[in-house]
Formats: sequence, C-alpha cells, structure tokens
Amino acid sequence: MGFVDLLQSIIPPALFFSAPLIFTALGGVFSERSGVVNIGLEGLMIMGAFVGIVFNLTFADVFGAWTPWVSIIVATIVGAIFSIIHAVASVSFRANQVVSGVAVNFLALGLGVFLTKQFYGKGQTDMVSEPFYTTNIPLLANIPIIGPIFFQNIYVSSYLAIVLAFVAWYVLYKTPFGLRLRAVGEHPMAADTNGINVSRMRYIAVIISGALGGLGGSVFALTIALNFSHATIVGQGFMALAAVIFGKWHPLGAMGAALFFGFAQSLSVIGGGIPLLADVPQVYLLIAPYVLTILALAGFIGRAEAPRANGEPYIKGSR
Repeated sequence: MGFVDLLQSIIPPALFFSAPLIFTALGGVFSERSGVVNIGLEGLMIMGAFVGIVFNLTFADVFGAWTPWVSIIVATIVGAIFSIIHAVASVSFRANQVVSGVAVNFLALGLGVFLTKQFYGKGQTDMVSEPFYTTNIPLLANIPIIGPIFFQNIYVSSYLAIVLAFVAWYVLYKTPFGLRLRAVGEHPMAADTNGINVSRMRYIAVIISGALGGLGGSVFALTIALNFSHATIVGQGFMALAAVIFGKWHPLGAMGAALFFGFAQSLSVIGGGIPLLADVPQVYLLIAPYVLTILALAGFIGRAEAPRANGEPYIKGSR
C-alpha cells in the first residue's frame, strides 16, 4: 500500500468519526468558558440522537433528501431546550454542577429509552431511510493527490464541524460577546462590576452547549448508528469532554483533540487494511479510543489550566 493510498484510507474515516465529537466539544468549550462545568454532554448527545432519528423516521416521506438536514436542526433546538435543565440547576439554584450534569445524562438516557419503547414497542428504533451519505466535493475532488484524500467520499458534516470550530474561535476571541463570556468564567465578580449580567451569560453559554451537543448527537446517529437504542451514544459525550480538557478549553484545541480521538475510533474500522495493524487483534482496536483518551488526559490534565471560576456558582455581592 502506497503512502497516498494509506492516507486515503485513514483520513476520511477519521474525519467521519470526529465530526460528532467536534460539535459536542465546542459546546463544552462555550459552557466551561463561562464557568459552568458540563458533565451532561453525553446526555445532550443522547437527546440529540433520539430526536434526530425519530424525526427522520417520522418525516422522511415529507422532506425526502432534505430529511437529515432538517432532523439535525430540530435536534439542535431540542438539545438547546433540554440543556436549560442544567442551566437552571447550576446557575439559578447554584447546585453542584457535576451532580447536575450526571442527572442530565441519566434523564436523557431514561427518557430516550422509555419513549423509544412507547413509540416503537421495542428497545430500539427502526433504521432510518434518509441518513447522510458520502459525497465528492465538486472541483476540489479532482485535485491530484489531495482530492482523493480530503474531498472524495466524505460527509459534508465533517467539514461543517471544522468550519464551525473556526467560527467558535472567532466568536470567543474576536467579538464583544466572546469577551464577556470568557470574563464571567474567569472573574465573574469583576464582570458583574462592569455591568455584565453573569447569570444571563452563563445561561446563554449552557444553551449553546446544549444546541451543539444535540447537533453532535444527531450527526452521530444519522451518519454512524442510523438508529437509536440505549447503546447508540456510549462514551461519546465523555470523549468530547476529554477533548475540551485536552484542547485547553480552546475551540481549535478541542477540534484537534476531537480529530485525534476520531482517528482512534476509526482504527477499529480501517485497522485491518493498514499493514502495521493487520495482525493486531480486533478487541485492541475497539478499545483503542478509550485507552488513548485516558492516556492523553493522564499525561496532560496536570498542565491544563481551566477557567478560574469554572464550576463555581456566582453569588452576587460575594467574593
């Protein structure tokens, strides 16, 4: 296998598995940059996956080829609404943010499985008839060497995730809104003194996190799983949370970490076609993303500095 052929077999699947992680990790960056720890990314992905699949199955005949796109928009909206639970508990009631996030995870899984059984009479939905399909990017796909590697047989959602990472970077670091959001995560009392509504900014950040988590879950469901069950989203949200930490709470850093974890996930699919991995037992390739996640955090988390007020409820007038 030539080097170009090797890249062509590695990069598209890595981008394919990375897209849901990038979307969800960007949501985690917004939430935690505002000072709200969001352990509930897993639950937000579960809710997004459930809504995306159910909407797709219900309205496939209505929207036709546009069904997956409408499905992820609806899942994004529902994810944003669902995240308000975490915002109310963490910001308004000043509950422990870790406990609130765990509760969101359990609630989303329980609600998704319960409604699936109610709607379909079994523990999983049917397979969707209108998922996302791979495509070639016009003109770019014909570029020698680069075209087959990056622009042939790819999912548009993969490049949408990468573009969104740069948009998130611009919003957080080049706009007044981003400055205010980062201020309430670093020193909420100083931000409050300067007229910034800390609670409102944190609400907005958590809702953005919910929207992106729902988007990530629906993209995962409509490109990888193609149906919903209790095992559709297993550890993806926690992997996205790891990407937030590994990426130093920076949108582009989180994207890079998500690409790394996506590549690790793709090894279970493409490992047999890579000469160096051909003789590695399949079970090792299946656990590779989780092992690499743990190793990455174990070697890096000590050097990662979170926003100063991350996880600390803000009480107006207190120090």
